[in-house]
Amino acid sequence: MFEAFRKQVLALDPCVTEEFLKLYVAYKAETNFVDVVPQAKRLRLSLNMAFPEINDPKGICKDVSGLGRWGNGDVEVGLASLEELPYVLGLVRQSLEKQLGNGGEA
Repeated sequence: MFEAFRKQVLALDPCVTEEFLKLYVAYKAETNFVDVVPQAKRLRLSLNMAFPEINDPKGICKDVSGLGRWGNGDVEVGLASLEELPYVLGLVRQSLEKQLGNGGEA
């Protein structure tokens, strides 16, 4: 599942880079826009944006602004199956576009 996610995130924009760190994998444009913490049953994604800014019609994102977690950002979302991938990638794209300045203020 990580490979499928990884391939699609890297395909979002030519400027996206990937960095394998000890505790998570960081995807960056200017700075990290999504961090992936592999877990036994799912991938835990941290989106680097404020929770009120995410457009999440399904309501699957969690506000982790007050919690100490690995990764950057206040939005956490889990990816447990390939069926969820297109929706979750839409959330990841929001974080990337915000950072690149396409989604409001950068």
